[in-house]
Amino acid sequence: MPHVQHLSGAITKNLFLKDKKKKGLWLVTARHDRQVNLNDLAKKLGVGSGNLRFAEEAAMLEKLRVGQGCATPLALFCDKQGDVKFVLDSDLVNGGHERVYFHPMTNSATMGLKPEDFLTFLKETGHEPILHNFD
Repeated sequence: MPHVQHLSGAITKNLFLKDKKKKGLWLVTARHDRQVNLNDLAKKLGVGSGNLRFAEEAAMLEKLRVGQGCATPLALFCDKQGDVKFVLDSDLVNGGHERVYFHPMTNSATMGLKPEDFLTFLKETGHEPILHNFD
């Protein structure tokens, strides 16, 4: 990630997931260098091991108004009904990072927020994060 390696803070990656029975949608935001084990995460979320998979782009367009490759927690303001549950790498808010970096609705740019400002944004959207340790 040479174009952002000079930034002071945590760079993120985002996964837009659904459970096997299509009853739930999940946006997962983790530090870019973390392994995300979908089986372990599914167990923690109570959807059963092996039941999380990537959601279709159509669902992301409908709920978050962004397309494939552009998933971002900043799009949660579009989910007015609260259909998307948000899982956040606990290190992003508790790891002492000066800023946390996301794509702002497009993958052609990156912007940073202080962790406390990001949590304020999430609260305003009605999306209380489910904190998860991806160590």
